Amino acid sequence: MARATVPGTAVERLAQSLFDRLPQDPMANELAAWLAGSPRFRAFAETYHDKIRKKLRAASDAEALLDVRTELRVAHLLLADRRIEVAFEAYGSGKAGPDFTVSFRGERSFNLEVTRQRRTAASHSTTAGAHRGQLLAKLRQLPASAPNAVVVAIEGDNAEKFDVAAATRALRNRADAKDEVFFASHGFEGTRGFYDRYLRLGAVVVWREGGTGDARVGVWINRSARIPIAERAMRASVLCLQATPTPSLR
Repeated sequence: MARATVPGTAVERLAQSLFDRLPQDPMANELAAWLAGSPRFRAFAETYHDKIRKKLRAASDAEALLDVRTELRVAHLLLADRRIEVAFEAYGSGKAGPDFTVSFRGERSFNLEVTRQRRTAASHSTTAGAHRGQLLAKLRQLPASAPNAVVVAIEGDNAEKFDVAAATRALRNRADAKDEVFFASHGFEGTRGFYDRYLRLGAVVVWREGGTGDARVGVWINRSARIPIAERAMRASVLCLQATPTPSLR
């Protein structure tokens, strides 16, 4: 991708400041394009400059860097809707809290945790086991005092690549069977600890970045959630994620 700005502009300086370790990396160019094309995302990047820079610098390999890219892409897309405000790591940088707190005009704010299905042997598996593990890891990051959603970014167009309903059903079956050892091995205080976290989850959005058409985003709603996410806020967020995808950096 060609640079969206000429050398020395405020936007390029901001992008290079955020991505100073490898300013020639294609992601730096892409970030500059997002900043140049969206004043709201630029304001977001300026507000959370230190946190974003820290996450980018801490990324230990290409997969970790793509994880951060996915988070920033979600924020960039959400901010295309002027009714939406996005706060980054509102529960504290480096803490086990959600990535974003999303506010939609006239509705209660909700937390949004973003995860990406990595290109490893385990995560590339289409079995429910890999998906269950990914969901369990994110459940531990959901606060009890607000609605919570998880975005799972996957590659490709096939909805079957991440079957949330099957994964959550399998987890509930294990909990109903009192499989205390299984949940303890995943960091929960047994089945009661799992259900406490499960009831904090309002929705899972499966986002096929790089897919085509309206089927790029699928939404699973947890009807058992203690605090549901406002329907208008969720619908607006999903529409933002259905924007035309950017080319893959791979």
